[in-house]
Amino acid sequence: MNELKIGNLIARIPVIQGGMGVGVSLSGLAGAVAAAGGVGVISTAQIGYRDPDFERHPIECNLRAVGAEIKRAREKAKGGVLGVNIMVATRRYEDYVKAAVAAGVDLIISGAGLPMTLPEIAGKVKLAPIVSSRKALQVITKHWKKKYDRKPDLVVVEGPLAGGHLGFSREDIDAYTVSDEKNYDDEVSAIIELADALETPVVVAGGVYERKDMEHYLAMGAKGVQIATRFVTTHECDASEAYKQAYIDAGKEDIVIVKSPVGMPGRAIHNAFLDKVRAGERFMRGCRQCIVTCRPDTAPYCITEALINAVKGNLDEGLIFCGSNAYRADKIENVADIMEEFSE
Repeated sequence: MNELKIGNLIARIPVIQGGMGVGVSLSGLAGAVAAAGGVGVISTAQIGYRDPDFERHPIECNLRAVGAEIKRAREKAKGGVLGVNIMVATRRYEDYVKAAVAAGVDLIISGAGLPMTLPEIAGKVKLAPIVSSRKALQVITKHWKKKYDRKPDLVVVEGPLAGGHLGFSREDIDAYTVSDEKNYDDEVSAIIELADALETPVVVAGGVYERKDMEHYLAMGAKGVQIATRFVTTHECDASEAYKQAYIDAGKEDIVIVKSPVGMPGRAIHNAFLDKVRAGERFMRGCRQCIVTCRPDTAPYCITEALINAVKGNLDEGLIFCGSNAYRADKIENVADIMEEFSE
C-alpha cells in the first residue's frame, strides 16, 4: 500500500480520519489514528463545549480548546500526522485558523464554503480544501494562484454519501443516491484530472467504509481516502457510548436527510428529536455563535445544542449526524484494527 504524501508530510497508511463535530473527533480519536499511521483530524466545531464558561463565551472557549486538543493529540500521536477541520462558515473563521497554526498543527482541512482566504491566514501550514465539484476546485485554485501564488497541498473530494452537512442540494443528493440519475464517480474523475495537472494529491470522502471502497478510488487515481463514520464506533472515539450505540442500533431505513437550521441538508439517524422538530416543536434557547448562516430568530432549534446533547448521550434531545453507512456498524472496534485493515 502506497503512503499518502502531502508535501513533506507522510502518512504510512493513505487514510485520513474525517473531522466530526461537535466533540466526536477530538484528541482521543485523532491521536489514535495518527499513531496508527493515518492522518488524525480534530474538528474545531464547538470544540470548547465542555468548558464551564461555554454558554456565556462560546467562541473564546473554542479558541482555547483548539490549542489544548492539538497538544493532547500530539501526546498520543507518536509522531504521526495531525490535522484540523475548520468550516469556512464558522463565525470568526480566521481566528480558528490562527489558533490551529499557533498550536503547530500539520494540516488544515476546510470546507462548508470556499476557503478563499485560507493561504493568507495559515502561512506555511499544509492546506486542503474540501470540494464536491470540479467547478469549486477551479474557483479555489485560480484565486489562490493569482492572489497568493499557491496551490492546495491536498484536495478532499466529499461526495453525497458523507455524513453531517452536505455540499449538495437536496435534488442532487436524490439524483446521486436515490434515482441514480447521476454517477458521482464522473465528478471524482474530473476533479482528479484537474488536481493531477496541479500535481496535487486527492483523497475521496463520503461512503468509504471498508478496504474495497478505498481500492476503488485508488484505482481511479486518488492517493487516499477520508473515513469518518467507521471511526465513530471505536473505543477511542470522543463521543459518548450512547452515541456510538445509536450507530450500532440503526437500520438502513433510519438514515435520513434532514434540513439543518444553518441552511444545508444533512444526513442523520432518525430519532425522537427529529420527530419533535417535524411536529413543529421549537428548541431555540440562546445562540452559541457557531455558523454564520444560522438565523436564531427563525431557526427551529439550535444545532449546537442538539449536537452537544447527542455527543453527551442525551439522544432524545439531540441530532445524531452520520454517514450513509452508519447502519453497517455492529460492534465497537479498535482504531488500530481498522487501520490494519486498510494497510494490508
